[in-house]
Amino acid sequence: MKKTIDDIFPTLDAVPEQFRLASTLEQTEYLINGEIMTWAGERQKVYSPVCCKTADGFDSYIGSYPLMGKEEALKALDAASEAYNSGRGTWPAMSIEGRIECMKKFVFYMKEQRDEIVKLLMWEIGKNYADSTKEFDRTIDYIIDTIDAVKNLDRDSSRFVISQQIIAQVRRAPLGVVLCMGPFNYPLNETFTTLIPALIMGNTVIFKPPKLGVLLHQPLLKAYQMAFPKGVVNTLYGHGEIIMGPLMESGRVDVLAFIGSSRVADILKSQHPKPHRLKAILGLEAKNPAIILPDANIDLAVKECVMGSLSFNGQRCTALKILFVHRSIADTFVKKFSEEVGRLQVGMPWSNGVAITPLPEPNKSEYLTALIDDAKAKGAAVMNPSGGYYNRSFFYPAVLYPVNSSMRAFREEQFGPIVPIAVFDDINEPLDYVIESNYGQQASIFGQDSTTIATLVDTLVNQVCRVNINSQCQRGPDIFPFTGRKDSAEGTLSVSDALRVFSIRTLVASKENDENKKIITEIVREQKSNFLSTDFLL
Repeated sequence: MKKTIDDIFPTLDAVPEQFRLASTLEQTEYLINGEIMTWAGERQKVYSPVCCKTADGFDSYIGSYPLMGKEEALKALDAASEAYNSGRGTWPAMSIEGRIECMKKFVFYMKEQRDEIVKLLMWEIGKNYADSTKEFDRTIDYIIDTIDAVKNLDRDSSRFVISQQIIAQVRRAPLGVVLCMGPFNYPLNETFTTLIPALIMGNTVIFKPPKLGVLLHQPLLKAYQMAFPKGVVNTLYGHGEIIMGPLMESGRVDVLAFIGSSRVADILKSQHPKPHRLKAILGLEAKNPAIILPDANIDLAVKECVMGSLSFNGQRCTALKILFVHRSIADTFVKKFSEEVGRLQVGMPWSNGVAITPLPEPNKSEYLTALIDDAKAKGAAVMNPSGGYYNRSFFYPAVLYPVNSSMRAFREEQFGPIVPIAVFDDINEPLDYVIESNYGQQASIFGQDSTTIATLVDTLVNQVCRVNINSQCQRGPDIFPFTGRKDSAEGTLSVSDALRVFSIRTLVASKENDENKKIITEIVREQKSNFLSTDFLL
């Protein structure tokens, strides 16, 4: 395996032609106020985790993007604010049906860019071809599901309610200007799980791509421009600490939609002069545990835990990031788990059936090595052959056992292919871990005794927001709520929940008398209002 890793990176000639980038992507375009503008200033170089061998060493340069500043940030804010216009703009005042038509146009244009976006996903973040295509297709499905969900939401609101001699219609109204930032591990899908519902509910958006996975958004600039009115979608590129501060300090950002670290989220929120007026929808860190009980089906638990901990190299907020195994089965579990890890195929993103690919974050291999060295110094061992061996951006998964609370890997979210395994004798040990943790997203239980599982469920549901029985932690299906407690999230995302968090219940009411009935009837019958309406979307 070490020799395979030493020779893991190909020459450019060895890359299959269908997966090669036609050229480097020197992005100079950005979208503000409906215009695709050209950037002539400083640019950020982009390097791929895929390092191609050359006669002089390695080459991983794939392009660049604009490094914009405060001036451009405020122009984007002005455009979004003007398009919203205190709720009087074309977009927030548009009917749901009108917004849906714009969204359908966007989907049409987006589909035309599928091959290019999939290829850039592979080269920018090292995601394998199967998962890259899945991310794109799942995003399209998410948009279509969101359109269906907003229709259902509108249908439920298309009638009047009469109570205590008050006539009212309750609908959902937009919140204002949304600052939207997604994560590098799902730079398309998870970005769109906030951007799409924010848009369709009538908000205007300032969108900054994640620090990794920037170039893949360039093919969509024209789609945004053609599908939506000017100023509804505005894009910013650059260092967050330079362009985010002026936006938040202005006080004109109404909603912060951010998926990343709690540290950055806290900084952004603290910069807003009126924090009580800022609505935050946040997807943050997690350290999801699996609890493997003594009666667990070991083969099933091993299979689910390998997938749960190492899918996309463990770079998922929903990944299983620590395993607690009952001492009576620990040795057997660790042996089988390590063997299963050894069966995972390693290689470049385009390799057939590949599971472990290069890591996109700079210096990630060195960070993971430091976690391993710390654990080994305190009594743990790497249980799988070649575990922790790396070559530049490629890091082979390491199974660490037994870990304990003195080790960094026990608490830190590794966000990479290290699997810490701890043993327990008393079930309160893993439960105390969950209770004391700063995070509260999900947990998995593996076992067969319904009484024990029920007891665990009743404790865990008050600590985390999803408990998985005999299966790995995961986000989907997208109709299920996705959120977390403590430092793991703020707000709930799913197809329907997202529509609610990016809007607010608003009603128009009047006393039930003949004059008011006449006014409301005329407004509805003559379709004078987009809000007061009994139109039923099909």
